[in-house]
Amino acid sequence: MEIKPYRRMINYYETDQMQVVHHSNYARFLEEARLDLMKQAGLSYEKMEQMGIIIPVLELHDYYKDAIHYGDEIIIIPEFKSLSAVKFSLDYEIRDAYTDALKHTAMTSHAFLDKDFKPMNMKKKFPDVYSVMESLVK
Repeated sequence: MEIKPYRRMINYYETDQMQVVHHSNYARFLEEARLDLMKQAGLSYEKMEQMGIIIPVLELHDYYKDAIHYGDEIIIIPEFKSLSAVKFSLDYEIRDAYTDALKHTAMTSHAFLDKDFKPMNMKKKFPDVYSVMESLVK
C-alpha cells in the first residue's frame, strides 16, 4: 500500500514574532499526519473509535533541525516503526515541500485502549485492523 506524505502550509497564527513555527505546534502537525496516514490505510480514527479503540499518545520526541516559517509548505512523512499487540510507534520527517530540506524529525508511541481506558490486545480483539497496521510497518 502506498501512503502519500501529508502536505500543509504554515499559517501565521502557528508562528511566533519571528514568523518561526512555535514548538507547541509540532505535536499538532504530527497528529494531522498520523490521522491522514491512518485514513489512507482505511483506518480512520472515527471508525476506530466507533469500534471502541482509543489510541492515546504515550511518548513524543521532537528533534528540531531547521526553522520552519510562516508561508512555508511542508510535507510530513510518517512511518510505522514498530507494532505489537498493545502498542505502536511512528517516526516522522518534516521536509520543505519544494527543496526537500529536512526540517524536523520526531517519534511518537501509542497504546491501544478500550473505552474504559484498559489496555487491549489488538491482535486478538481486532485481527483485521492489526493486519492492516502490520502491513504499514517498515
